[in-house]
Amino acid sequence: MGKKSHHRADTGELFEPGTRQRDAPLKNKDYRRLLRPLHAELVALQEWVKSSGARICVVFEGRDTAGKGGVIKAITARVSPRVFRVVALPAPTEREKSQMYVQRYLSYLPAAGEVVIFDRSWYNRAGVERVMGFCTDEQAQHFLQLIPAVERAIVDSGVILVKYWLEVSEEQQTLRLQSRIDDPRKIWKLSELDLESYSRWYDYARARDEMFRLTDTGWAPWYVATNDDKKRGRLNIISHLLSRVPYEPLDRPDVVLPKRQSAHGYGAPLQPLHWIPTPY
Repeated sequence: MGKKSHHRADTGELFEPGTRQRDAPLKNKDYRRLLRPLHAELVALQEWVKSSGARICVVFEGRDTAGKGGVIKAITARVSPRVFRVVALPAPTEREKSQMYVQRYLSYLPAAGEVVIFDRSWYNRAGVERVMGFCTDEQAQHFLQLIPAVERAIVDSGVILVKYWLEVSEEQQTLRLQSRIDDPRKIWKLSELDLESYSRWYDYARARDEMFRLTDTGWAPWYVATNDDKKRGRLNIISHLLSRVPYEPLDRPDVVLPKRQSAHGYGAPLQPLHWIPTPY
């Protein structure tokens, strides 16, 4: 497969509020052309993970409509769900509410040969739970003080932990939420919580800033990705993720299709089958 090559990989810069993508939006044709080699590298990463027994955990956080789901779909589009597992937990049960807060997340951490992607994570407590009043400020502060040590233990156990915050502008969030209202294909994405959180832009900004201040550590830094342009954001994030894992592409064996067996008297069955209509 040759040496891996990353396209515009970013090693991560300090977060600057207000930084936005300014390049012209990518056309679909150009996006697919640029995405193809990145998908090939993700497959190479997958094969290395399986062979080496590596454990990778990727956390995606961000405001509502920041594009987490689209990024995750772009990452997982061409890889095996047996290796790349996506975790998006529902609201905790009464039993889980009585546990140590991070406890229900720990069982989803990767085993050998796995990449686990959290579509929102234990950082719910630092964001939506805190802003929307689902936990007390004291509980949020306790979490923020505790979680760096938890993540240190995760990293020290050998897990490669990568944390992303997807940043979106006020203007783009408004456009995306309005699109969910207007498009019947997207209405399922809209919730009462989305509308309530929309009105609390600066509460979320303050919560985000404190989360960065207390949990951006040397062993588990936050990487901030601007995602106003979803196509460019996906390409940039995949490129950066590849740069954070020290994988080595494995040699691909030469594969030749074997000869297909002869029919040996086989004939099509006489039983009528229920073929579906073909209107397209």
